[in-house]
Amino acid sequence: MIKVLVVEDEPVAADAHRVYVERMPGFTVSGVVHSGGDALRFCEREPVDLVLLDFYLPDTHGLAVCRSLRAAGLPIDVIAVTSARDLALVKAAVSVGVVQYLLKPFTFASLREKLERYAEFHGASGEVTGQAEIDRALGTLRTTERQALPKGMSGQTLEAITEVLASSADGLSAGAAATAIGASRVTARRYLEYLADNGLAQREPRYGQVGRPEVWYKPKTV
Repeated sequence: MIKVLVVEDEPVAADAHRVYVERMPGFTVSGVVHSGGDALRFCEREPVDLVLLDFYLPDTHGLAVCRSLRAAGLPIDVIAVTSARDLALVKAAVSVGVVQYLLKPFTFASLREKLERYAEFHGASGEVTGQAEIDRALGTLRTTERQALPKGMSGQTLEAITEVLASSADGLSAGAAATAIGASRVTARRYLEYLADNGLAQREPRYGQVGRPEVWYKPKTV
């Protein structure tokens, strides 16, 4: 079993990550902590193979946690689970040994793909016969496969809707989302409903002066 430590300062998100990992065969959650200091102390006293690490922690940055793990000589891999989109930060993460980088918000399917690829890499053993096998082993972590979307949906439109939603802390309607991305209201609603069904958005009724309440959508970080 691959032993996983979840490091996330938001209790709701931490619990969601724990549940996601526990749904994966071959993985077990060794613990859940909410700060960098607690993460380091846990890794020093308990066996851990993999850390799901949020970068924005209340006491330190995730990169500092990675550096401390390396300085302590702990053979622990890290998957960054963060909303940080700065490419300079991504490069820094690679330099300190982060093996995968998963952007929030994400679905279970996205995390499942990362964990499945990590498990394949983690379980490899023995000697290789040549460079091709080494490249293939390392490529296991780097190659990505787009998750299948429902028929008629595109990854480009989903990304556009996701970005609009993420920038609307107070929520927005399907009509507002449609205007923002230049699509029809029906199309925007379909993508917003998809995000809500996958736990990446939450529905909230807004009552006007007359008629039925309008559904608004708010970003939900998991």
